[in-house]
Amino acid sequence: MGNDTIMEGILEKLEERFSAHMERHKDCNWEAVKKRILSDEKNLVALSQMERTGGEPDVIGFDVKTGRYLYCDCSAESPSGRRSLCYDRQALEARKKNKPSGDAHTMAEEMGITILTEAEYALLQKTGDYDFKTSSWIETPEEMRRLGGGLFGDKRYGRVFYYHNGVESYYASRGFRGMLRV
Repeated sequence: MGNDTIMEGILEKLEERFSAHMERHKDCNWEAVKKRILSDEKNLVALSQMERTGGEPDVIGFDVKTGRYLYCDCSAESPSGRRSLCYDRQALEARKKNKPSGDAHTMAEEMGITILTEAEYALLQKTGDYDFKTSSWIETPEEMRRLGGGLFGDKRYGRVFYYHNGVESYYASRGFRGMLRV
C-alpha cells in the first residue's frame, strides 16, 4: 500500500469520525478542517500517528486567536499504543530498574503533537466521557517537574480529577493524550 493510499485512508477515517461526532465540534465545517489539514503534510503525518497508536483523533474546537482547529485524542480510554510510559526522557534515564519502553514527552514530540495541558484536558472532557478506566499524563508546570512530580488526569464518578505521581512511574493503565493544532 503506497503512502498516498495510506494518507487518503486517514483522511477518510477523520471525515467519518468528524461526521459521526458533531457534538464535539458543532460550529466546525469538514471542508474547512480538511483544507487546514492538507495545508501542511506534517498535519496528516501527525494525525496518522495519533490514529495508529489508538488515539482516535477528532476536532474538539477552534482557537479563534490562532485560526486553528484543535485535534485531540478522543478514544474512550488513554490511547492503547501510548501507555506504560514514564513522563519524560529525564525520568526515563533516572530509572535504575524496570525501565519502560519510553517516555510520553519524547513520543509526543516524535509524533508531532503536544501532551494536553490541564485546560485542554478539561476542554476534552466537556466533549464526552474519557478515561474511566485509565489515566493520562498532563503537561506539568516546570516548578512541579523540577521537584520530580508529574500530573495526570482521569474521570471518575462523573467528575474530572487531577493527581500527581513521580515522573519516573509508569503503569499499564496510564498513557497520554495529544493535541494537534491544524
